[in-house]
Amino acid sequence: MITTTLHPGKDGAGVVRRTVLPGGLRVVTESMPTVRSVAVGMWVGIGSRDEAPEHTGASHFLEHLLFKGTPTRDALEISAAIEGIGGEINAFTAKEYTCYYARVLDEDLPLAVDVLADVITSSLITAEDVEAERGVILEEIAMHDDDPSDVVHEQFSAALYGDTPVGRPILGTVDSIKALSRDRIAEYYRRYYLPSHTVVAVAGNVDHERVVELVATAYERAGALGGDEQPIEPRLGGAEVPYLSGVTVLDRATEQANLVLGTAALSRNDDRRFALGVLNAVFGGGMSSRLFQEIREKRGLAYSAYSYTSAYSDTGQFGIYVGCLPPKIDEVLKVARAELAQLIAHGITEEEIVLGKGQMRGGLVLGLEDTGSRMSRLGKSELVHEKLMSVDEVLGRIEAVTLEEIQTVGRDILTRPMTLAVVGPYGDRDFSSALE
Repeated sequence: MITTTLHPGKDGAGVVRRTVLPGGLRVVTESMPTVRSVAVGMWVGIGSRDEAPEHTGASHFLEHLLFKGTPTRDALEISAAIEGIGGEINAFTAKEYTCYYARVLDEDLPLAVDVLADVITSSLITAEDVEAERGVILEEIAMHDDDPSDVVHEQFSAALYGDTPVGRPILGTVDSIKALSRDRIAEYYRRYYLPSHTVVAVAGNVDHERVVELVATAYERAGALGGDEQPIEPRLGGAEVPYLSGVTVLDRATEQANLVLGTAALSRNDDRRFALGVLNAVFGGGMSSRLFQEIREKRGLAYSAYSYTSAYSDTGQFGIYVGCLPPKIDEVLKVARAELAQLIAHGITEEEIVLGKGQMRGGLVLGLEDTGSRMSRLGKSELVHEKLMSVDEVLGRIEAVTLEEIQTVGRDILTRPMTLAVVGPYGDRDFSSALE
């Protein structure tokens, strides 16, 4: 067992410590002694992009199944154990990891650790539960498909990356979910839900040694601790992911048209991500941004208009989203392309960089005010970064961004071939001229 201090903190607060248990299980904690709550997350370094074609949708399917029962608790007992003490328990699946988490009072930490460890290590995955959850997931896909703003982002990813793991939907498809057998899901569970793939991240009013003891006890009870396996390496990228350009239109009889215009961008660990973040904040990150002001405030073309960035280990996205009345889509696209051209040609101003940095700094700090966000930062950093940067380090990197760096990254990303996804009542209309 090896314990290291990642960040010393100040006056007992913000101390981040990491212990590697036998079998490669990692425990990372951050102390927040002024709160009375604790957030516990068990992060498994496996997500939808890791699925082979025969396992498409298995990561998310498992997220459902692990709450259905273990040898010591049925589904009701799992949820009631946490909700009965006023806590919350849930999970989510992403393209590169899956997280099971609970938030409870600090005095109830032992129960939260025990329940989550039980779920992670000892799920039964019965054929009966698989069939029951198959129906639930198909309903979830249908619900998702009823929201055009969700669908257009999914269409954009599929158009940008094609039929590849990073381009496929996290939920899977109706056909893939219907095809998944109990044996294939159980195989996926046994292969990837291992201590070496798992990070236990805890933030709140906690003592690191106590957390390590609780986690070790829970895993030992399940017979899941031991061996000489080492933790899996962080996802730090690899070969550059190819991307496509073009237009995809999904004809829907909707009252509002939804569009995403964008391209491939930076990976999660690219040093230029801070410059791109400031650029995005200025361009479309809020109500004072160029995009919002031009599309909504000055012209009244749409209710919702923003730009965004998202990042994976080896690629990323920059996108513009707008929801507008169908007849206004041509003008919206014209304005969006004009704003992009202006940004490429002239960059941003000294006044704007101050606003952009302020938005990023404030968003970072305000977003880390609760135990859940702190816990998420620990878990994701352990799985996908070489090191956990302190908040002060991140703030320093943001402040150090220069206008020249912003101009350079803007010209790199925004001059790449663009992809457009549209969901709305357009039949077989050709939108290719919007990319010219």
